[in-house]
Amino acid sequence: MAPNEELTPGTLYERAEHAARFIRSRAAEEVRVALVLGSGLGAFADELEAAEAIPYSEIPGFARPTVEGHAGRLVVGRVGGVGVAAMQGRFHFYEGYALEEVTFPVRVLALSGVKTLVLTNAAGGLNNSLKQGSLMLISDHLNLMGANPLRGPNDERFGPRFPDMTEVYDRAYQEIAIQEAHALEIELRRGVYAALSGPTYETPAEIRMLRALGADAVGMSTVPEAIVARHSGLRVLGISCITNMAAGVLDRPIDHAEVMETGESVRETFSELLRRVIPKL
Repeated sequence: MAPNEELTPGTLYERAEHAARFIRSRAAEEVRVALVLGSGLGAFADELEAAEAIPYSEIPGFARPTVEGHAGRLVVGRVGGVGVAAMQGRFHFYEGYALEEVTFPVRVLALSGVKTLVLTNAAGGLNNSLKQGSLMLISDHLNLMGANPLRGPNDERFGPRFPDMTEVYDRAYQEIAIQEAHALEIELRRGVYAALSGPTYETPAEIRMLRALGADAVGMSTVPEAIVARHSGLRVLGISCITNMAAGVLDRPIDHAEVMETGESVRETFSELLRRVIPKL
């Protein structure tokens, strides 16, 4: 019987605690920072020092990604002397997972001792100043997924019933990221990320609506994880890679292959920025 198939305690907190103990037993490092690596961005985890990769299939309670570009491994290692756990791939609402399953790794990482969560994603650009292949620092978000990961009974051991969302994405972390991007001569603009449920890309009419609401980029992830991270007391840094321009912005169709190709093209820039930022978080 594989570890993730073992009988685990019943409550969400107990299941998360069980998985956290498993990760701590496998990790040689004391992990302080965790990363969720989005579509086409998972290669950063392969660059960690003294890395050990744990397949999601071995971690109790973890689901399995079904989308290309999401390898399905937790890689534990170091970046600039800081213990890091990097998720190569995430679980999505559109895959059929409940938001409790989508955000379960964040619960587990928080109970493993993580204090900071870096969320990355591939996103469609709405703002004409964001070009394909550019990076956007998430300053705030719009949850348009039609669901909230905190819906249902609240366990105070995770966090309060009504968590404050005034500053989901840590302002001090944003300043660090901007300073390091400037040192690397990388343009890093702040923007608002809108999360929709997917899996379809948005229609041109929906994109016009999102622009009117103040969104700069759109995707199908990140926001549930950010909400749960704040509920768990983690500080959050969010970065979107603008892998395509959203429907109607350019007169051409959108496909996942383009998303993957753009993610690969910015891999070195993205990785260098993370290498410089992580030790300062």
